[in-house]
Amino acid sequence: MSESKTENKNENTKKILGFIKESPSCFHAVKKIADEMKSCGFTELSEKEKWNLSAGGKYFVTRNSSSIISFAIPKNDFKSFRIVASHSDSPGFKVKENPELCGNGCTRLNVEKYGGMLLAPWFDRPLSVAGRVCMKSGSGFAVEERLFDFGRDIAMIPSLAIHFARDANDGHKINFQNEMMPIITTEKDFNLKKKIAEKISFDGNGKQSAEKILPEILSYDLFVYNRDEGKFWGANDEFISSPRLDDLECAFSTMIGFAEAVKNENADGNSVLIHAVFDNEEVGSSSRQGANSTFLEDTLKRINLSLGKNDEDYMVAVANSFLVSADNAHALHPSFADKSDLINRPKVNGGIVIKFNASQKYTSDAVSSGMFKRICENANVPVQIFTNNSNVAGGSTLGNISTSHVSVLSVDIGLAQWAMHSPYESAGAADAESMVRAMSEFYRA
Repeated sequence: MSESKTENKNENTKKILGFIKESPSCFHAVKKIADEMKSCGFTELSEKEKWNLSAGGKYFVTRNSSSIISFAIPKNDFKSFRIVASHSDSPGFKVKENPELCGNGCTRLNVEKYGGMLLAPWFDRPLSVAGRVCMKSGSGFAVEERLFDFGRDIAMIPSLAIHFARDANDGHKINFQNEMMPIITTEKDFNLKKKIAEKISFDGNGKQSAEKILPEILSYDLFVYNRDEGKFWGANDEFISSPRLDDLECAFSTMIGFAEAVKNENADGNSVLIHAVFDNEEVGSSSRQGANSTFLEDTLKRINLSLGKNDEDYMVAVANSFLVSADNAHALHPSFADKSDLINRPKVNGGIVIKFNASQKYTSDAVSSGMFKRICENANVPVQIFTNNSNVAGGSTLGNISTSHVSVLSVDIGLAQWAMHSPYESAGAADAESMVRAMSEFYRA
């Protein structure tokens, strides 16, 4: 292997691709991050119990099993919060209740769109189903959550042959309900919950039969996901492709930087270091576990109270705080350069992207971007700028939503990628390492 290939296949990028492979749903992603935090000596908290926090302590708390906030308290009296936020969800298919669509020689799954999807790339790919299953637990109305993943190629959405769609390459408007239902079997009496029960029974080494498990299954939050694995590619392995790069690449690379900073703690620090991953960004963040919930605000207030501080102390700390909203950015596409801004057009492997928008879809301004540029300069990390082409409407992310609840100075950043919201996205192999270094510097600065 050439030297350039070795450099591009850095260990952190490999770790990120491994993390994405093990995170077919937001629930799996948050469980994986929680496990990483435990391995770093963090203590799990519950929102349903009182918190007894200590200076120098390391903790994490989850909500809905799909959002997680990890934090490290300095040994000194804290004066501010230093926050990085990303999201755990990705666009895809959510499986409906009673999803079996039988007819025309097969059974398909009845699904609905989750987020703004690029539909065409979902055809002819190996698909599986993962998420969480809720089962009866004890007496009353308690339920038990179980992570679930079929973990094999179980479904597909075949394309219509060109012979029946001569104009297919001239543009075709996809009828989602008719055309995008994944085929799963030829069984006429197929029952998804029964198949789930069989899988749970198998994973439990046959200790409980599927017939006994089936009545215990109450409901589920399941998603169809692309089974293609992440990989390096390009003449010098300078690119990566993977499902769910948006936004698991940011979620895990910022977590690595967070963990490194906490491990090499600054004894003189006076900021609570916070790493947050929210669910439901792709559908607007307006859920009890999204950035538009009270999750971050509740957590910051409970930290403040548990350490013996009052309301004014909290407001002073918030005023001195900084939030980095990390969500991937659009790269200049070589075939569609006219879609990018005339000047500010980030490239893959060009470093961290700072995102601006005059309509405040991004939080970056002169002050916050200037501060972040200094962080990247100290970390020896290249920086790029993203602004929309003025004729092209852009997207938004969780930064401005979060700051509507916790009014902190904030910058929106990301890593440049192609095919955003496709089931198989592409990015630069070197950029994740830039994010790790910048986040480690941000938390330690």
